[in-house]
Amino acid sequence: MINEQIRDREVRVIGADGEQLGIMSARDAQKLANEANLDLVKIAPTAKPPVCKIIDYGKYRYEMARKEKEAKKKQHVTEVKEIRMSPNIDDNDLATKANQAKKFLSKGDKVKVTLRFRGREMSHAAETKKILDEFYELISDVAVIEKAPKMEGRNMSMFLGQKR
Repeated sequence: MINEQIRDREVRVIGADGEQLGIMSARDAQKLANEANLDLVKIAPTAKPPVCKIIDYGKYRYEMARKEKEAKKKQHVTEVKEIRMSPNIDDNDLATKANQAKKFLSKGDKVKVTLRFRGREMSHAAETKKILDEFYELISDVAVIEKAPKMEGRNMSMFLGQKR
């Protein structure tokens, strides 16, 4: 809320240079802001009494947008990368997939390792859990199991995260 939108009876006012001007009526605070050719901006509406500051509103909005943009730049969104394999995967292919998973984990992403069963492969699902265990052994130096291997329909999957 700025200027005439502030309808509170009493407000705590902070001057343009940051010093406390005390508690006064919203009208008096508005007069002070008008004399300084600045805006009266409510910065803490939940306080008792609400805190208003005499500042240039355009400049204030610009600063807030810049801070928000800077904060957004520094955050990292974690993605879940999926690695799919079949039960009859060869050792070299498994090593290649493990290297790929290491690369994803080093970038800070999580990895979902999926073992896909087709046709008669479903009857050997119990024995193929060792493939996921073997896969984990290859990358255990950089990864930790976040969700253990579990059957979901025709897929067996586990989630891996970066070791801290």
